[in-house]
Amino acid sequence: MKKSLLLVSLLAAIAMTACGKKEEAAIEAPAAAVMDAAKEGAAATMEAAKDGASATMEAAKDGAAAATEAATDAASAATDAAKDGAAAAVDATKDAASAAADAAKEAADTAAAAAKDAVKPAQ
Repeated sequence: MKKSLLLVSLLAAIAMTACGKKEEAAIEAPAAAVMDAAKEGAAATMEAAKDGASATMEAAKDGAAAATEAATDAASAATDAAKDGAAAAVDATKDAASAAADAAKEAADTAAAAAKDAVKPAQ
């Protein structure tokens, strides 16, 4: 009786050990599948991030080129406006100088006539 009890205990221990090993193996298989899926997901994420960064860089380059062109156009327009303003100022200065010269001539003629008139009665 002692031998059969010992034999049954031994068989139960072997059965539990074997069942325990099967459960661990079953857990490892899904873990490996999860790891593979995570690796694939990470690779896809990295590729998407690279593509996104590349697109962002291209957009930034295009934006910088457009900004440079706009600044160049604005500077050209400002230069043209300054030239036009300077030409208008020169013309206005010439006109004012001519008007001042005419006024000075008239004042000189008037002063000369007044001087002649002042001298005539004294003769």
